[in-house]
Amino acid sequence: MKLIGYRRVSSNGQVDKYGLPSQETDIRAFAKAHGHKIIRIETDGGIRGTLSEDDRPALFAALKAVRDGEADGILIPSLNRLARLLTVQEAILAKVWQLGGRVFAADQGEITPDDPDDPMRTAMRQMAGVFAQLDRALLVKKLRNGRAEKRKVGGYAGDGSPRFGQKSVNGKLVTDDDETETITLIEEMRKSGMSLARIADFLNENRIAPKRGPLWYPQTVSRVLSR
Repeated sequence: MKLIGYRRVSSNGQVDKYGLPSQETDIRAFAKAHGHKIIRIETDGGIRGTLSEDDRPALFAALKAVRDGEADGILIPSLNRLARLLTVQEAILAKVWQLGGRVFAADQGEITPDDPDDPMRTAMRQMAGVFAQLDRALLVKKLRNGRAEKRKVGGYAGDGSPRFGQKSVNGKLVTDDDETETITLIEEMRKSGMSLARIADFLNENRIAPKRGPLWYPQTVSRVLSR
C-alpha cells in the first residue's frame, strides 16, 4: 500500500521529546514491517495542532495526495501527532476516510472508523484523545500562569506570536525591520491590483519568509493587510 508519512511537532524544541527524527524512524519501521511503501514524508515543524491550512500546510498536502489518488492513505507515528485535541483528531480522521483513504499509526496499526462489532477499540481511541487533550489543557494552564507572573513584573508576556512586523527582544516588542519592509511591499502590490493569491506566489517565489510555516497563502497575506 502506498502511504504518505506525516509527522508534526508543536514547537521547535518539542517539549515531549518525541521529535521529528524519532517520528520518522517509527514511521519507516512500521511501513517496512507491514509491507507498505512510503511515497514521501510530509512535515509540519513548530506547528500547533489546529485545522487551519495556514498552520498545517504539510497535513493538507498529505490529504491532497490521498484525494488525488497519489497515496492510499496516511501513516502517522501516533494519534497525538495528528492532533492533541480529540475533536481535531476525529475531524482529520473523518476527512481521510471521506477521501477514500486509510489511516495507520505506527504505535497501534490501522485506525478504523467506528465499528459496531468492535466498540471497545473506538472507545480506547477516543480515550487516548481525551487524555492528550487533558495534557494539552494542563500545559496551557501552566503557560498562562507563567504569563500572569511575567505581567506582574512588566514586559511582553508572550500571549501568542508577535504580529507580522514585530518581534520580542528581551521581553519587549520591537519593530522587525525586514518584516516591515515586506508589509510595505505587500501593500504596494495590493494597491496595484494584484490578487492575494498572486501576492502569495510572488513572496514564495522570491523566498520571502512568513512569520510561521514555510509558505505564504492568500489567507496569511490577508491577515497581514488587515493588521
